[in-house]
Amino acid sequence: MPYEIPPSPVAPPPGSRLWTAGASAAVAVVVLVGLAAWHRELAGPLLAGAALVTLTAWAVNRRPTGAPLSGGGAAAGQSGADGPLADQALLDGLFEALSDPVLVVSGGEADDIASRRVVLANGAARDLLKIPREGTLLVSAVRDPAVLEAVDEALFGGVERSTDYAGAGARSRHWRALTRPLPPAGGHAQALVVLRDETDVRRTEMMRVDFLANASHELRTPLASLSGFIETLRGHARDDPKARDRFLDIMATQAERMSRLVADLLSLSRIELNEHIPPAGRVDLARAASDVIDAVSVLSAERKVGVVVQDRAVSAPVRGDRDEIVQVVQNLVDNAIKYSSEGDVVEIVVQPEVTLDHASAPWSGGNRGEGATRLPLVTPDREPGRRYAAVTVRDHGPGMDREHLPRLTERFYRVEGQKSGERAGTGLGLAIVKHIVNRHGGGLTVESAPGRGTVFTAYFPAAARKTP
Repeated sequence: MPYEIPPSPVAPPPGSRLWTAGASAAVAVVVLVGLAAWHRELAGPLLAGAALVTLTAWAVNRRPTGAPLSGGGAAAGQSGADGPLADQALLDGLFEALSDPVLVVSGGEADDIASRRVVLANGAARDLLKIPREGTLLVSAVRDPAVLEAVDEALFGGVERSTDYAGAGARSRHWRALTRPLPPAGGHAQALVVLRDETDVRRTEMMRVDFLANASHELRTPLASLSGFIETLRGHARDDPKARDRFLDIMATQAERMSRLVADLLSLSRIELNEHIPPAGRVDLARAASDVIDAVSVLSAERKVGVVVQDRAVSAPVRGDRDEIVQVVQNLVDNAIKYSSEGDVVEIVVQPEVTLDHASAPWSGGNRGEGATRLPLVTPDREPGRRYAAVTVRDHGPGMDREHLPRLTERFYRVEGQKSGERAGTGLGLAIVKHIVNRHGGGLTVESAPGRGTVFTAYFPAAARKTP
């Protein structure tokens, strides 16, 4: 019996279940192949998924209406009935599993910005942009003009682009927005948007550049001083014991300052590198303040300045890195001691479980009503119901004019005319405090006035109290 070629199946009409499944699979394949081109590490799994969806769509369109995907039998029929749903679940799972935020955007008229809508957003995109899975206006999710322009070019010009995108929020992150056109669907143009996180790369580069610039600038003076004294000791001061001892003391001081400067620069660089990564530890802010008092006891005794903590028995658990929390308190207390006069007292107050408004409000025991200026230096994102623990450090030193307050957290910024004693700081202490507080999602305020001292308040998100 001669072999007979079976007749070609009739294509399902548009709008039918089979046509919809095939069209959806085709669009999915385009999306997956596009993602694979950008994500080399995921290229294998993505292209394998694309092949699977392609074969499934081919099988669905080839089989007669109502026929299962596989062989006969009741079990096979059940498998066939659930086959397209299972394939869709696999595709959804793959889309949701992508670690980079991914959006599928549609657009109507080119001059109607309100027609740009997010057709589909994966879990990473929803978490980042705070949007639902579908239906959101694009301009509500992404407000960057350059990214919006790139999406328009992909929708209506068929142009692929790569654009810088800076995310919003207290912790700045750097993204690369990759836009690519997709086949139109339902009479609307479509585009794919992938956001790739380049924060670590950018921060590493900035850290390298800043470290080299700061180190070369700040180390120039002590190095020149050391070189000058060495040259003098080699010359006419070689046989002068008194001059030699005096010069060696000065050189030791300069070498110590260089050592502290390099240590602070390295500390600041490490903190900036990880600033976008929230810490996950648990720290008692009150205990950290008590530990700092013990650590600064030698300095406070040398300067004859008292340091007191109100209510040491209080417990104030916060989410954070213990070493960094201690560094914040110690830097604030060190500054307060250095700028205090003999016989003054530095006051430390720890407040647990306070609201954002209370934590950032003027300190009740400070300079309110005395002409002092209060300024927020770091402000966290406002989250409903979030509680904080705050530590306040007050000195009774010379204080500062209003014009200096906004620049206190700049690197190497110093207020002219103020002296901090023989052991001068590196000018990086408050810059370190700022970046640590920002990494922890907290806040920092300052209150000061000439002749009325200075008050710093740092506050951190409170941790849930442990149940007994």
